[in-house]
Amino acid sequence: MIVDDGSNDRTAEIADAAAAQNPWIHVIHRPKHVERDFAGKVRAFNAGYESVRDREFEVIGNLDSDTSFEPAYMQYLMSQFADDPKLGVAGTPFTQDDGYDSARDSFEGENYVAGGCQLFRKKCFTEIDGYVPNRAGGIDWIAVTKARMKGWTVRCFAGKRYHHYRPLGTAEKSSFRAFIDYGERAYYLGWSPVWHIVRVIYRIPRKPVFVGSCGLFWGYCSGWLRQIERPVSQDIVDFHRSEQLKRLRSILRSLMRFQRIDSFRTE
Repeated sequence: MIVDDGSNDRTAEIADAAAAQNPWIHVIHRPKHVERDFAGKVRAFNAGYESVRDREFEVIGNLDSDTSFEPAYMQYLMSQFADDPKLGVAGTPFTQDDGYDSARDSFEGENYVAGGCQLFRKKCFTEIDGYVPNRAGGIDWIAVTKARMKGWTVRCFAGKRYHHYRPLGTAEKSSFRAFIDYGERAYYLGWSPVWHIVRVIYRIPRKPVFVGSCGLFWGYCSGWLRQIERPVSQDIVDFHRSEQLKRLRSILRSLMRFQRIDSFRTE
């Protein structure tokens, strides 16, 4: 299912041409937006989901249009679901044109799957009530956190990568503004302030140098000063903060033993 969510480029034309040549492709056209927000992604996904809800399938997924991957990529992820019945959400790290690799440069770790390509076991997706249409973002984070709370395994498999063609969060805004937004999101999703400070320090030497760290720091402080209303329950906040503090303790143990820190696999 390809959902053209009011795009202003040739997406609709390309999708319709593909559907005309391949009977297994279906296209849904939605009207153009007056304003852009992250809840639009959920509305678009739900439009596609409703059209296949009554069919027999075990895995449902979201794939952003500005991504690409090698031919065996989906086969690789589907094999993970076949091997592990408790696997609820699966994906891989991603790369960007500036040399970014989320397995190396992100601070999320292997228990998080980014929203550019997320596959869910249908039973897991149903148990977490799908995506939450939050206008300010964090819909992929909320989904995978709720899945872990429900006891499902969430895994980012490092055996492959997909490529993302636009730096995350930069649609219609600068890179610095995107980092500020990520900082605000960290606040209203309830991230631990201690964890966020470590994240800010971790980003200092990474491109764009200082810009990312300054944006993340100011965004979090701005959210705290304005006391932005949180779209998640206190149970989710408490659960995730306990995960973050557990990872920080693991990082500190590695530092005390003079061991190399692998931020991707730190438990």
